[in-house]
Amino acid sequence: MKQAIHFGAGNIGRGFIGALFSESGYHVSFVDVAEQVINQLNEQGNYHVNLAQETEESVLVENVSGINNMKDEEAVIAKIQQATYLTTAIGPNILPRIAPLIARGIEARVKGNFGMGADLEPVSDLDVASDMSSESEKLYIIACENQIGATDILKGHILSHLSDEAKAELAGKVYFFNSAVDRIVPIQEGQSLDVLVEPYYEWVVETTEDIPDVSGMTIVEDLAPFIERKLFTVNTGHAVIAYLGYRAGKTTIDETLADPAIEQQVRETLKETGAYLVKQYGLDEQEHLSYIDKNIKRFKNSYLNDGVTRVGRAPIRKLGPEDRLVRPAVQAQKAGLSYAHLAQAIASALLFDFAEDEEAVKIQDMIAQGGPELVLTEISGLEADSELAQEVVRQYEAMKSGQ
Repeated sequence: MKQAIHFGAGNIGRGFIGALFSESGYHVSFVDVAEQVINQLNEQGNYHVNLAQETEESVLVENVSGINNMKDEEAVIAKIQQATYLTTAIGPNILPRIAPLIARGIEARVKGNFGMGADLEPVSDLDVASDMSSESEKLYIIACENQIGATDILKGHILSHLSDEAKAELAGKVYFFNSAVDRIVPIQEGQSLDVLVEPYYEWVVETTEDIPDVSGMTIVEDLAPFIERKLFTVNTGHAVIAYLGYRAGKTTIDETLADPAIEQQVRETLKETGAYLVKQYGLDEQEHLSYIDKNIKRFKNSYLNDGVTRVGRAPIRKLGPEDRLVRPAVQAQKAGLSYAHLAQAIASALLFDFAEDEEAVKIQDMIAQGGPELVLTEISGLEADSELAQEVVRQYEAMKSGQ
């Protein structure tokens, strides 16, 4: 059976990427440190993906197993040697941590050192020679993360751990493709492997290569318009709803959007990101407004029951200079476009003081030490005297005084 190895056995990995590989006839080996999930995958060998909609619909995901990379690195290396695809859905901050192990797998693969894993049969020299002269020689690596150029970032970390000999052997054997992923997966209740997901999904991969087919994967030659459209509409919109909802005392995303004033504020924010996207990539304005409408309807899906604190979590990453709030605001300012609503969204993120979120607590500590300006300069990369930073601070102070 065709092999795929996926780093991250969480809800996105199981409910999205892994499910598509399984549907496409691959055996999916999930790599994670969550021992309970790994054990369940190996015991059950399957799970269900349930769609968050009015009519019940479930998909059985089969041919899956798990590897605890903290306990069995050799099994991971063996799977990398056999895999056609290697994907991740673990969060951009974790990519540097898995790169050394992936590098070891690639090193063994390109040198032809096929061996044995925990559940793999030994491979003969003849089989290795056959494999290394066929399509199975090729490994396609795709980081499925909410970050621009995530695979490029992972590639850089992997290369730093490869020998010069292995690097010289990569051409024609190991490929790195950037991608954009889009599916809402809320926090799951209980210990089941089953995952609740929204019906809609999108997985766009950038390549000009003729690669093995995967159900649900869309191939494009230029990813930039797709990933920025997604990041600055879906991710920006989701974050804005979460931070506005948190300030308003709301519990879930759909409850937040039931407030007409908040919905309008979200819509105006996405019009600002949309104006930048239309100008930057020549998108059709009306089509993009329809795309905004479609995503607002997705966010209103009450069957997801998605909490504002889940969506708003990790605000340090979300306030990064290349992420969903700051980057579109900076680009809008550079293009001479409106960014007032984006500034308000950034200010709302600064007010996200959820005590159970480590990053939120750190931001509040920074504000206590040096005001919102400290966060904007050290985390968001803004000059304190820039027009954008000053507008964010003005909005922050106005919100703070109005609480």
